[in-house]
Amino acid sequence: MTEPVVRTEQLTKRYDGLVAVRDLELTIEPGEIYGFLGPNGAGKTTTLLMVLGILKPTAGRIYLWGRPLEDDPLAVKRRVGVVGEHDYIHDHLTADEYLRFFADLYGVPHPAERIGAWLERLGLLEFRTLRARDFSRGMKQKLALARSLLHEPDLLLLDEPVSGLDPHGVVEVRHLLLELNRRGVTIFISSHLLSEVEQTAHRVGIMHRGRLIRQDTIPALRAWLRQEPVLEVELHAPVPHLEAQLRALPVVRGVQANGRRVVVTVTPGADHRGSISQAVAAAGGVIVGMHAHEPTLEEAFLTLTDAAVDRWTS
Repeated sequence: MTEPVVRTEQLTKRYDGLVAVRDLELTIEPGEIYGFLGPNGAGKTTTLLMVLGILKPTAGRIYLWGRPLEDDPLAVKRRVGVVGEHDYIHDHLTADEYLRFFADLYGVPHPAERIGAWLERLGLLEFRTLRARDFSRGMKQKLALARSLLHEPDLLLLDEPVSGLDPHGVVEVRHLLLELNRRGVTIFISSHLLSEVEQTAHRVGIMHRGRLIRQDTIPALRAWLRQEPVLEVELHAPVPHLEAQLRALPVVRGVQANGRRVVVTVTPGADHRGSISQAVAAAGGVIVGMHAHEPTLEEAFLTLTDAAVDRWTS
């Protein structure tokens, strides 16, 4: 059986009575993109710092590739690439000098070729002789990503990886992460940008007030949310009294009509699109579009964190 790339047991971190992370049981499997979600102050960055060995846990243990982190931290760190939310970049160095420093630190073979390739891949090649202090925030974020990839890590830990990037840069980095994952790199993304994680992650963990309140695949989170299926119907033109007629159907739990748009909540367990279509046609309406509403990761996040707040404050 393959060991998880990252596994924590009862991981806890306290600061003078404040519990930043409490009894965290986290697993990241080989070859997956794992989204670590939560609002600011949820404990995400503290967890990353403990996984990297920068912070010492108050209690609990961390395993990387099945080995306790404390056994040989330097050995496992050579297999890890890291991009922090606010990485410090030596402003007096050029991009080329900055990457050359880390290439030497990691013993990267053929450093000039590797540096040039990553600068080109991230759209920074023409700026390689520019000092980092003259880079925009988004360019610095890309430079940090290039640095994290120089030594071809097996695990990539990213804290808010698209922070400061423009929309084009966000898409560029997203495609790069998916490409790296296809090559077998395991990726751990800590973020509060739910929509971005939703487009890349295979599985997510949701943190709130230092606790992992749910860990699951995105489809499973959506299914958990989908207590009652919702159909969104678009009509060619508004239909008088349609709302009342739809409410009369046994499969309909609720209806919200707003002009040409009708939202119908139906009973779970079957496909009711045919019944709804027949009822609309019988009322003289013409459907130009119908689809089942898929809950977003943002809806899952809000629902879960609200439920957690209710549970812990009651």
